[in-house]
Amino acid sequence: MRHTLAILVVNQPGVMARIAGLYSRRGYNINSIAVGVTEDPKVSRITLVVEAEAANELEQITKQLYKLIDVIKISDITLDDAVGRELALIKVKSTAVNRSEILQIVDIFRAKIVDVSRGAVIIEVTGEQDKVEAILSLLKPYGVVEIARTGKVALVRSAVSHR
Repeated sequence: MRHTLAILVVNQPGVMARIAGLYSRRGYNINSIAVGVTEDPKVSRITLVVEAEAANELEQITKQLYKLIDVIKISDITLDDAVGRELALIKVKSTAVNRSEILQIVDIFRAKIVDVSRGAVIIEVTGEQDKVEAILSLLKPYGVVEIARTGKVALVRSAVSHR
């Protein structure tokens, strides 16, 4: 099963490398990892998407992560009411002939073209992983030249509204 972990860590060099190293040493694969500073500049948030077949695998790796001095808090938000997004930049071959077709696909997915050149366009798409995969599959016949993806970022919805 795929799990989304939200990990709060001390914002200092090497923390992400230690966390990734812990996973790789134990033979686990990280599907995606996204890191950024939080509202507190001393704290970073790591959103980690990992596969874990059994609950004890996830529990074991979580215990190992807590042993790292820089880890403040770990939350498995997989089953929580959360908002998750991924950003992708996709460079697609385009010509004057097929550019309008590509634009229609971009519009359908509420994506946007962020760069146009004579032979290619760069498309920005944000959404769930399924949305990114779907637009990629429709753009593939035009010739996907290059892709850059952020990995998933997620926040649990709040029970109270903040005004």
